[in-house]
Amino acid sequence: MDNALEVQHIKKIYGDFTALNDVSFSVPKGSVYGLLGPNGAGKTSLIRIINQITMPDGGKILLNGEQLQPKHIEDIGYMPEERGLYKSMKVGEQCIYLARLKGLSKTEAKERLQYWFDRLGIEGWWNKKLQELSKGMAQKVQFIVTVMHEPSLLIFDEPFSGFDPVNANLIKDEILKLRDDGATIIFSTHRMESVEEMCDHIALINKSNLVLQGKLSDVKQQYRDRNYAVSLICMNNDMAFQQIPSEFNPLPIELSGLDNTLDFQIRIPENVEIPVALNKLTHLGELTHFSEVIPSVNDIFIQTVQHNG
Repeated sequence: MDNALEVQHIKKIYGDFTALNDVSFSVPKGSVYGLLGPNGAGKTSLIRIINQITMPDGGKILLNGEQLQPKHIEDIGYMPEERGLYKSMKVGEQCIYLARLKGLSKTEAKERLQYWFDRLGIEGWWNKKLQELSKGMAQKVQFIVTVMHEPSLLIFDEPFSGFDPVNANLIKDEILKLRDDGATIIFSTHRMESVEEMCDHIALINKSNLVLQGKLSDVKQQYRDRNYAVSLICMNNDMAFQQIPSEFNPLPIELSGLDNTLDFQIRIPENVEIPVALNKLTHLGELTHFSEVIPSVNDIFIQTVQHNG
């Protein structure tokens, strides 16, 4: 698979502090790539380097096979977490100004802005000043100025911040459509449910180091731990729970339903075959549910950060 972006051995140092320590990963073309990490991990430093706001102290970055150069600014769209629009400037005037900085003519800018204003339902905002808009409305303008020059690489840092659920879902759909239309997306967020919904690949940075990367399905496969969710209907729940084999390390969750179902999780050891475990469970009562618990991105994030802490 061709890569839109290749980060090769990037190092960034501020005085005595190393913000990025030999970080390398590749972003496949046409993917949504989750760039994850706790606060202060180094994500923002890396994003600033990709946008050529700052320069690395070691390593290099390739965009579509070429070493990153000033000309590539027009190929990148960046929506920062701390939004950067001029509050006292009219929305339309501001958008045209920013579009011109990205290489569009005034005519091209007006055509594309009309498309996006119509698409996001903000046709009447052209002559409004940004300070007259709510935070969510201003976010829509920020989104438009990020994508209107049709860059091949889009970087969104906490893109749903400030949006209500309806508009967050609208922007999510627009990001996925941009991917489907050929753009490559780097997506940085602390909302792990959004990573689950949108990302094909992830990289996790912790304390300046890359600690995890890969296709999301492969990462989840790596973190599978033979954990299963079980539901049993028993004559005596207390007795049944006491009789669950100790090697399953059962974790009770709750009693639920009108039939007093016992819901819990178990971990089946490597030396115990699944049919054997099922047989033991069915001797305790009526087995109504048995399914593997696949680790969530949130679980993987916490486990990896704690392990590398």
